Amino acid sequence: MSRHPDPAAQRRAARKFQRERLIGRYIANPIVGGLQRLGVRTSLATTLETTGRKSGEPRAVPVAATFDDEGAWIVSQHGRRSGWAVNMTAEPEVRILQGGTWRTGIGAFRPEDDTHARMRTFAPSAALAGVTASAFRALASDPISVRITFTDAP
Repeated sequence: MSRHPDPAAQRRAARKFQRERLIGRYIANPIVGGLQRLGVRTSLATTLETTGRKSGEPRAVPVAATFDDEGAWIVSQHGRRSGWAVNMTAEPEVRILQGGTWRTGIGAFRPEDDTHARMRTFAPSAALAGVTASAFRALASDPISVRITFTDAP
């Protein structure tokens, strides 16, 4: 369900989603994925693997995440419309790369979570928290927090 109250806001969000989806799919995600395959890692991105809802094949996408002992937090910038979010809805068991180790968990949307505050936690330092949150907001059309609860032992 969209959080945009009026039809004009819904249309703007849909256009933003389409534009950002093209940039992510054809520019940003391939660059980040290629760098990760070459061994270039960043604290700003990791890999989330879902099961394709139609194909049943693994689907990997770069995401920003913060980890704790029990799991990880992600913000789906385009809410339940993003490809990985649709896949996770169909099959909530996912894998996420923590450091160099794949972890298995169950993903769940957390609409009650404050996405703005959550985005600040993705910053590499406290000094950059505001900039990081602003960048996420600029790219997001309908953000929603996602909690991945680990089901394996580290």
